[in-house]
Amino acid sequence: MSFRKVVRQSKFRHVFGQPVKNDQCYEDIRVSRVTWDSTFCAVNPKFLAVIVEAGGGGAFLVLPLSKTGRIDKAYPTVCGHTGPVLDIDWCPHNDEVIASGSEDCTVMVWQIPENGLASPLTEPVVVLEGHTKRVGIVTWHPTARNVLLSAGCDNVVLIWNVGTAEELYRLDTLHPDLIYNVSWNRNGSLFCSACKDKSVRIIDPRRGTLVAEREKAHEGARPMRAIFLADGKVFTTGFSRMSERQLALWDPVSASPALPQHTLSQCVCRVISRAP
Repeated sequence: MSFRKVVRQSKFRHVFGQPVKNDQCYEDIRVSRVTWDSTFCAVNPKFLAVIVEAGGGGAFLVLPLSKTGRIDKAYPTVCGHTGPVLDIDWCPHNDEVIASGSEDCTVMVWQIPENGLASPLTEPVVVLEGHTKRVGIVTWHPTARNVLLSAGCDNVVLIWNVGTAEELYRLDTLHPDLIYNVSWNRNGSLFCSACKDKSVRIIDPRRGTLVAEREKAHEGARPMRAIFLADGKVFTTGFSRMSERQLALWDPVSASPALPQHTLSQCVCRVISRAP
């Protein structure tokens, strides 16, 4: 028996990272300090958007990808919300359209000039009003044009026709507590959600029904997140009762583990490979 067959060879053994040079980074951006579990930024093939601190309302920067280096504090922002911006998402069908959700309970859709902002943008293309509490999640449908999902602290998921500013679907009975995040599957027929009640749900928005549910996907009290993968499985991150970081992969039909749950050590990141 050869030594190679006994010792498992890692594909990542010689992988290493190289720091990016300062002139290729975006510097001196005053990222928002609002205590909300969000990524605070979104990117597409043309622009980078970052939620920033703003007085008297909410705002976010929109920068061409080529505009690296130190960002002037007077650089124009998108600033139409009356409360802090909590989430932003670029439209997958138009690189110049972006949606934002805010503490002012509204969702706004913006048209960014082709060459970026030359002056502050204060007038949205459309304002979507349907939530009674702050809106912390906005995400575009991956295949249908002008379809946008929003979720707020009222535990309600709304799906909008942006072209007419009308509600297509209102899902107000499926989540008993705060919704942490929502993720569409690849064709947009289903979405998964992570909730403060520690459950991960698979939902059919057209029927307004629960397809599958995994209770106590992660037993820790801290926020968790769930996303659909390209192969249809659901990947989650969360915490154990002892506040240990955890990763898990789930079958969306049975809501059962597709792989054993992994608990991470104190390392910043770990790569987990799955056999084909």
